[in-house]
Amino acid sequence: MYKNPIIVFEGIEGSGKSYHIKNVQKHLNKNNIKYIKLREPGGSINSEKIRKLILNEKSNFKNLTDLFLYMAARNENYHNIFKKNHKKKVILIDRFTDSTLAYQHYGMGINKNLILSLNKIILKNITPNFTFLNIVNMKNLKLRLNKKPKNRYDKFNSTFYKKVQDGFIKLSKNKKKYIIINSNNRISENKNRILKKINHLLSI
Repeated sequence: MYKNPIIVFEGIEGSGKSYHIKNVQKHLNKNNIKYIKLREPGGSINSEKIRKLILNEKSNFKNLTDLFLYMAARNENYHNIFKKNHKKKVILIDRFTDSTLAYQHYGMGINKNLILSLNKIILKNITPNFTFLNIVNMKNLKLRLNKKPKNRYDKFNSTFYKKVQDGFIKLSKNKKKYIIINSNNRISENKNRILKKINHLLSI
């Protein structure tokens, strides 16, 4: 269906997106499909440096500072990863532009048009071809966060995470290039559903 698409896994903490993107990597390796995988924030060398700054427990940035740091990391990825690989390899991304809108706009109240404008300036015509939105209920979110080491973005309250997840759902509403994966369902069920869609997207 797509030639070397950009496929994004979105969702709040504990939603299972990182688990599922690893399964997709294994699937692509098995089928000898060339791809690159990155995470946001992070990806390129400089973006990973910015990631450490953003997520450090001791960091205490204002909301706009956070936004500009995320955008700086994305700009580094554009020049060092996207320009070289766009339409040449499948690109898997653990969080991308929807995360910025969900967290910084719906969660923190930063102007939506500002975020959209910055993304347009940085990414030019690069947009996701398909997005898997992973959702989780607040009970399971708490259980899963308690089992992992925490960074600065793992320590918000339930009200914040609900606002962010509701924002993700608004962004996906009535759009054909999204599938919502309910992580409260069985992992095997979700895994099969994702891989079936990957096979369709890549004509495997």
